[in-house]
Amino acid sequence: MTNEAPQDPRETAFMAAVGVLPPEQALATSAAFAVDKERFFTLLAAAEAESTSAGEFLQLVDKNHGLASDYEPADLVSLNDYKLQVSRNDLRLRRAIMDAVLAMDQAARADGVTLVFSSAYRSYDYQAGLFARYADQFGETQADRFSARNGHSQHQLGTAMDFGSIDDSFAETVAGKWMADNAWRFGFSLSYPQGMEELTGYIWESWHFRYITVPGTLIERDFFGGIQQYFLEFRAEYRRGFTATPAS
Repeated sequence: MTNEAPQDPRETAFMAAVGVLPPEQALATSAAFAVDKERFFTLLAAAEAESTSAGEFLQLVDKNHGLASDYEPADLVSLNDYKLQVSRNDLRLRRAIMDAVLAMDQAARADGVTLVFSSAYRSYDYQAGLFARYADQFGETQADRFSARNGHSQHQLGTAMDFGSIDDSFAETVAGKWMADNAWRFGFSLSYPQGMEELTGYIWESWHFRYITVPGTLIERDFFGGIQQYFLEFRAEYRRGFTATPAS
């Protein structure tokens, strides 16, 4: 008979989930976790609570994980109804993230920076047409590097947005630098970082940010090297650790 206390099921799930990461990142995440396990679990629980209450902010959407053709958030609102700078009049985002959007926009303005919202929610069908146009223009192989196929775009979630020029020049603008330094404070994460195409499947997009909650950006920065893809892949596997049905 052993007197050893049973392992915390959260730690068991962590150990299983961290295995989905590349070895070097798995070691780094495990090391950071070992230093402050309770902070990790506190941040993760807070991110999950906000995500659940809003109807899922942390869903993994990438080249291997997609959304149904009829998926459309029920709380989409027009950005025309808010005091935001937009480059088009048909932009919509989820109402559930608008408080964060407005707080970020106001903070930028206070620093003398204007954020121009250039793309937001896209439907499954819209993304299909967009990818088809890029494929016709550049070929499918090249289009796959910078455009998601229908069902695999974060824009369909209604929590992702593009800013400014939607090209590499954005990174060197005042707005681009401000976003790189400050977006995380409001729960927004750069989805496709520079030098991470092999991981994310897409070239660097300095203009593309997704809302993952403030606790989410904190856990991403402190435990996952600031890489959204690592955090969301881990989170998906971590959740599976609690929902898997035991073998009979």
